[in-house]
Amino acid sequence: MSASTDFDVVDHLVGVRPDDRISAIRDNRPEAREHLQGSFRAFFEPRDDSQFTLRERFAVAAFVACLHGVDAATRFYTDRLLDSGEGSATLLTVVLAESRRGATEGPYGQFRLELTGESTTGSEYVIDSVGSVDVLGERLVAALEHTHLLVFHPQDASRARLQALLDAGWSTTGIVSLSQLVAFLTFQIRVVQGLQALRASREGDLS
Repeated sequence: MSASTDFDVVDHLVGVRPDDRISAIRDNRPEAREHLQGSFRAFFEPRDDSQFTLRERFAVAAFVACLHGVDAATRFYTDRLLDSGEGSATLLTVVLAESRRGATEGPYGQFRLELTGESTTGSEYVIDSVGSVDVLGERLVAALEHTHLLVFHPQDASRARLQALLDAGWSTTGIVSLSQLVAFLTFQIRVVQGLQALRASREGDLS
């Protein structure tokens, strides 16, 4: 279990100061602030990480942040992955390389029934580099491939996709936690992007 985070992570990623306007805006929705921070602690300060280790969580988080291209979130989660123990520098190098290789635009995928006309094609992300597979291991290979699916074409999720995780050694509990983590990270990063855009627009109005 990691040490408790004693600062608001979203404020940290946006660079919010206690006396600035963005802080006041966030203070108007204390429940939303508390929910985001509480979710962060639930995922990254778990009581039990036996089904989904803390290092795996930070690897997934760094991967998601890189896919979204948000520098502050990328630095935050890559720093924590780097501090996750022996071999973390090599693991980080591979995660960053795979995130660059997996970078694309979405969402895309095959919709069903009346939404078929909205279907768009996109690349199928597969980690097939021997070097990457050796460093990541079977569990993280499956996790990052599934994470890419959830970020860019979640409508293509299927039982067969989940079976790939089970085959790689993931438990049902671990798979649920992985999917929830990706959803949380995507939401957290969108909040950060929104607050960054709001700050930029306000600074532009003052210039």
